[in-house]
Amino acid sequence: MKEIYLKLEEIVPKENIKYDEPMKLHTTTKVGGKCDCFIEPSSVEEIKAVIQFAKDNNIKYYVIGHGSNLLVVDEGIEAIVIKIGKLFADVEIEGTTIKAYSGCAIPRLSQMAKDNLLSGMEFACGIPGTVGGAIRMNAGAYGSEMVNIVDKVGYLDENGQVVEIDNKACNFSYRHSMFVENPQYVVLYAIFKLTYGNIEEIEEKMNANMEARRTKQPIEYPNFGSVFKRPNVEGVYVGKMVEELGLKGYKIGGAQVSTKHSGFIINTGNATCKDVLDLIEYVKNKVYKEYDIMLQEEVVILGGK
Repeated sequence: MKEIYLKLEEIVPKENIKYDEPMKLHTTTKVGGKCDCFIEPSSVEEIKAVIQFAKDNNIKYYVIGHGSNLLVVDEGIEAIVIKIGKLFADVEIEGTTIKAYSGCAIPRLSQMAKDNLLSGMEFACGIPGTVGGAIRMNAGAYGSEMVNIVDKVGYLDENGQVVEIDNKACNFSYRHSMFVENPQYVVLYAIFKLTYGNIEEIEEKMNANMEARRTKQPIEYPNFGSVFKRPNVEGVYVGKMVEELGLKGYKIGGAQVSTKHSGFIINTGNATCKDVLDLIEYVKNKVYKEYDIMLQEEVVILGGK
């Protein structure tokens, strides 16, 4: 099989390709098995060419960003993993408009907005993902989300064509967009519409958000943020339910329900993906039995069933 992958070196520079790459190096939970072939493209043309190569050779492929909402099974994945990261992360700012490519880290983008006296992205300063992932999941925090600042999104469709759509066509909702419904689409860039603001006020909001994150979230341990989506029930919160069930600090293997925030699962140092998945299932079953609410994961799982 590796002989086939070697042909990719005609498409992407050899230094941007790795074989049998441990995916735990590319997820914020630091768990996961190996993938057959790992590629970091630096242009739209390379992204298109790698996807076409995978299709032509009947090879599975997955497109990822920072891996902040991702679990890879311990057995690994027989596939090409295309990481859109720092090699595809240009940012263009003109007035109150920012065009950011999908590999750009959200904290970096939030900082750049502040540096240009632009307000509206303060809520995102601590979101540990990339533009592509944030658009796909309509990422949000502290009372705002991507839907509130996105003007247009450019993506690669199933035919390898670049398509640009407006905010409404993205079909944003809570932790959802049309890119969840159409995983074959690859987000290439987003155009954000912000407003001019006061630098002191922008900094104050960002500092407050970062302080809240430091004090309320277990950022000192590998994790993938909130494990479950907020239930569509008025006044019901995942962390509160999990804590009331006495599950704060509950462990399976190296995976633990955070003692700082019960809506998070952390890797205490040696967790496997199975540990994390077993703990997710345990929490879900306990919540369903006690509250008759079936929790839904935010995290995306690659490989296995």
